[in-house]
Amino acid sequence: MDLLIPALPQGATIALIAPAGPPRPETLPRVPALLEAHGFKAKLMPGVAGPSPLSYLAADDATRLADLHAAFADPAVDAVMCLRGGYGCARLLDRIDTTLLRRHPKLLVGFSDISSLIGLFDHLGLPSLHAPMPSANLLDPGSEADARGLFGLLRRGLRRGECLQAAQAGAAAPHALDRPGRARGRLIGGNLAVFTALLGTPWAPRAEGAILFLEDVGEAPYRVDRLLAQLRLAGVLDAAAGFVLGGFTGAEEPADAVLADYLGELGKPVLAGWPSGHQVPNLALPMGLVVEMDVAGRVLRYL
Repeated sequence: MDLLIPALPQGATIALIAPAGPPRPETLPRVPALLEAHGFKAKLMPGVAGPSPLSYLAADDATRLADLHAAFADPAVDAVMCLRGGYGCARLLDRIDTTLLRRHPKLLVGFSDISSLIGLFDHLGLPSLHAPMPSANLLDPGSEADARGLFGLLRRGLRRGECLQAAQAGAAAPHALDRPGRARGRLIGGNLAVFTALLGTPWAPRAEGAILFLEDVGEAPYRVDRLLAQLRLAGVLDAAAGFVLGGFTGAEEPADAVLADYLGELGKPVLAGWPSGHQVPNLALPMGLVVEMDVAGRVLRYL
């Protein structure tokens, strides 16, 4: 069976970058021990602790960009993990050396605002992992299973034909937003707001025939409506072959009604309640690869 994502060797080095918001300072000293407990070495890049001219950025743009480039160029680094999301990746997109990324292909790990980089990697034909991050939720109490799942995937890699099952993270029951069927296509997406912000830029992933994964946090239903309206008007919802919906959490009112309103009328498969996003569990989800989604089985199979 072909390896779609190669396994990292025992003792592999994972570089930690902060391309968006500032990591929580109390988490940084705990990161090396977390990685070592799972058989890896941590390399904290020098710019992760700032300083920054803007409070919502981990450091200035040049520093964050230099860390990203250095992490991928370093032959001693085997994978690159983002410390947290927040905001800031979009400020870097037009300055990232894509030739360097192609020359030194390494797995990128992160979610939330990192969806911008996931989109860039998809554009380059490189896989990435939509997965929990140390200064977002990976070190929080109750996230031990997420950590085992993520680092286990890094250790074994991903083989063609392998399945991810919602039941792995306790989400085996059908969801009210499910729409039956099967579909196959390249898995794209991530955070709804961040993905939508890529529309009209060179880094917007091609949606034709794709499986679109979406999740978000703290977005009121009317704001989810605005984002979905933009995806519809841009032709993304019509172009996609099917939809996987992760957590829509942290808002005072659930977004289920507006999601049903936009997606239910399309007649395409919808696999909802997928255990990934701003929540626990947050199942590591390989992106940029072709999957077959089976709503009835609540399964994603990598082809």
